[in-house]
Amino acid sequence: MTETATPDAAPEITLEQLSGAYAMRAKFYMHMFDVLRDEMGADKAVELIGEATFRLGEDMGQKLAPHGPANVEGLTEQFLAGIPCRDHLFAPELRKCDAEGMEIQFHRCPLKDNWVAEGREGEELEMLCHAAGRIDAGMFGAAGFVFKGETWKPGRTGCCRLIVEPGATEPAE
Repeated sequence: MTETATPDAAPEITLEQLSGAYAMRAKFYMHMFDVLRDEMGADKAVELIGEATFRLGEDMGQKLAPHGPANVEGLTEQFLAGIPCRDHLFAPELRKCDAEGMEIQFHRCPLKDNWVAEGREGEELEMLCHAAGRIDAGMFGAAGFVFKGETWKPGRTGCCRLIVEPGATEPAE
């Protein structure tokens, strides 16, 4: 007799499955970049992928919006808690978290790791990171914060550095 899962039962996701999902996402970005670059040039490819990724981030930022525009500590806690297999896949280093803002340095990124494994490097890798990294600007902006992060550039170690500051508060009437 076979067992059937109830609709409410969440399946266990393995690190291998999650890594595979990130690898597929990385390949999608990479192939989309190649197609758009061939048709429109590299700058336009980065712009278009970046805009789509920014919009995805805006959707994701809705769950963080209750912390906006100034609860940096709450934002940081929820953001870090929501990263699946965060230490293995991203290795975030929380460098700052106070009322003035948050800074997180990612030492790994499954997207970048996959692009490097595919032979992408230098300026091309930087462009892919920039386009994919727009997700953070969309996410933190939609949550009501100011995003000032940086994506990876040649010569740097690690990956993205997220810098988030409180957003504007409405003046009292």
